[in-house]
Amino acid sequence: MSRLESMRRRLTAQIDGINWAADLIKDIDGDVLEMGLGNGRTYDHLRQEITGRRIWVIDRVLKPHPSCIPPKDDFLQGEAEDMLSKLADAGHKMALAHYDFGHGVKELDVAEGGALSPFIAALMVPGGLVLSQQPLVGFEQIKGPDTVDPERYLFYRAP
Repeated sequence: MSRLESMRRRLTAQIDGINWAADLIKDIDGDVLEMGLGNGRTYDHLRQEITGRRIWVIDRVLKPHPSCIPPKDDFLQGEAEDMLSKLADAGHKMALAHYDFGHGVKELDVAEGGALSPFIAALMVPGGLVLSQQPLVGFEQIKGPDTVDPERYLFYRAP
């Protein structure tokens, strides 16, 4: 599979996963967290599909497409561990979190996901969902939508 085909598969998984999760969290109180803004495509889809909830965004830099800049009060710029701790210390709780950090080197990405997992868990409401392209620890892995290859995108429920 080419890298272009892999990217298409990842984007389709994100769309289908977010749409699926948006329906499942309808009766769960809490905010939404986008970890890794990048160009803002996923954030844009989150705000389209999940209305009426605050969407927090964490990234090291703010360089999205101009139409995808989150409100200033909802964007936390800095290292993930520090920003996740800041949200937790302020008492914020998430019904849905989308984990999209990555260096592009599988071993580094897996290690980072494992290291950040406890910080993510501290933010989640019981039964909340975490969508991730990297393995996370401390969550119950669940089956996502049928359209998503379970090896391509991972779905978790918070304890």
